Amino acid sequence: MGRTYENRKASMAKTGAMKTKLYSKFGKEIYVCAKNGGPEVDSNLSLRRLIEKAKKNQVPGNIIDKAIDKARGGGGEDFVTVRFEGFGPGNCMIIVDCLTDNNNRTFGDVRTCFNKAKAKIGAQGAVAHMFDHRAVFSFKHDDEDAVLEALMEDDVDVAEIENEDGIITVLAPHTEFYKTKTALADAFPELDIEVEEITFIPQTYAELNEEDTAMLDKLVDLLNDCDDVQEVYHNADAPS
Repeated sequence: MGRTYENRKASMAKTGAMKTKLYSKFGKEIYVCAKNGGPEVDSNLSLRRLIEKAKKNQVPGNIIDKAIDKARGGGGEDFVTVRFEGFGPGNCMIIVDCLTDNNNRTFGDVRTCFNKAKAKIGAQGAVAHMFDHRAVFSFKHDDEDAVLEALMEDDVDVAEIENEDGIITVLAPHTEFYKTKTALADAFPELDIEVEEITFIPQTYAELNEEDTAMLDKLVDLLNDCDDVQEVYHNADAPS
């Protein structure tokens, strides 16, 4: 899992490099989360997670505050979550998560991206069943058994744990994100968690050649340029 997961992370980091896109993405997501679940971080755990993630991505505090204040006002746009699934270069599988106030516009934009990259949008559920929706935590630690024991003592349903070159990666059901985070914090107070997120992990990987890799990069770039696209996931194992 390690190399292919890091390849995907590197690809997402590269394509999400534009600050304006990053700020817009987090601002929209924080606004929706605060509007739907309440603007108080003590009672809205999803909002707390989003704010922590935004800060790790160096999103300015005024962007975060503005989104929460907008949600408190009770007005603003009505965004809904939309997911598109399809097949990309080399028959790799792709999931595109969006937040939109106009589903027709978003579908048209995403379809155009797929068409330009010679990819194909599938029906809902076409590929999602081939991914696991997981909470992911990665951190430096030298004792995998101690980490696993601490998590099991708190009844965390650990799906997988891996130690690669001193970096431990823990996968748990996405519904146990905070339970996992709390167990790690209680057992290892000084732990510096480098990755903590909810994501889709492929069950299998599609190996791409250089031509397919270039086309996939184009598709991901196009999708990340769309205002409504929040996250792009795929199962491609590109050549290094």
